[in-house]
Amino acid sequence: AAGRPCLPEARTNQNRPAAKYTMTPHHPTENPYGLRHASIKQWAEDDQPREKLMLKGKSALSEAELLAILLRSGSRKESAVGLARTIFKLASNDLNQLAKLNASDLLKIPGVGDAKATAIVAAMELCRRRREITSVKKINIKTSQQAFEYVKDVFYDLPHEEFWIIILSRSNDIICRKKISQGGVSGTVADNKIIFKYTLEELGSSIIVLHNHPSGNLTPSKADELLTKKIKEAANNLDISLLDHLIVNNERYFSFADEGML
Repeated sequence: AAGRPCLPEARTNQNRPAAKYTMTPHHPTENPYGLRHASIKQWAEDDQPREKLMLKGKSALSEAELLAILLRSGSRKESAVGLARTIFKLASNDLNQLAKLNASDLLKIPGVGDAKATAIVAAMELCRRRREITSVKKINIKTSQQAFEYVKDVFYDLPHEEFWIIILSRSNDIICRKKISQGGVSGTVADNKIIFKYTLEELGSSIIVLHNHPSGNLTPSKADELLTKKIKEAANNLDISLLDHLIVNNERYFSFADEGML
């Protein structure tokens, strides 16, 4: 099967083709042939993910095979692909969950040392940063969906809460976005003084405030509702418009404006 390491071809006579024996990565101690410390170079050519990528392209590889290339080698009991499968199992076979693991989480897996853990974390961070790239041209915000699309990259895979604002011109062109605070898994503090300090410095005419719920639950709490009310009152006193408050997760959002709660 694609992505599963195999033993080197057995010796054969001239009249019989070589036999190929597949090692089961999940039960290395039961392998009767005693293959251990198998590096990628020792596998059959079709099962070497690096070479497979060069020959067949990146789309031909499974997630475990791609991760095996980052790992470079396996452990005493597993091949690189077997170890990659173990890591994915810890992340519920979900790339989004894998991106949330830190080096300390990965180091708990037998066979994963500092080099492997940091390689995985660095790769996931590069993926996250790719999402941050935005066009340099002016972006005009007219809907809650546009606001969510503009800022969702900063919240993607965060295990803690953060509070951000989008500062806009009078014509609703984006001036910038600013992080106001970072908290724990169940809350963060948003200080009106900091919110409007940034807004006034950028000569903003309106703002959209946003924070994430790491749990994925988008239902606003009573504290969220009270905070929105306080921000709106302060904004009115400064002749600044609060256009919306979004609560977001990786893929969806809740809009106070859309729900008539502003």
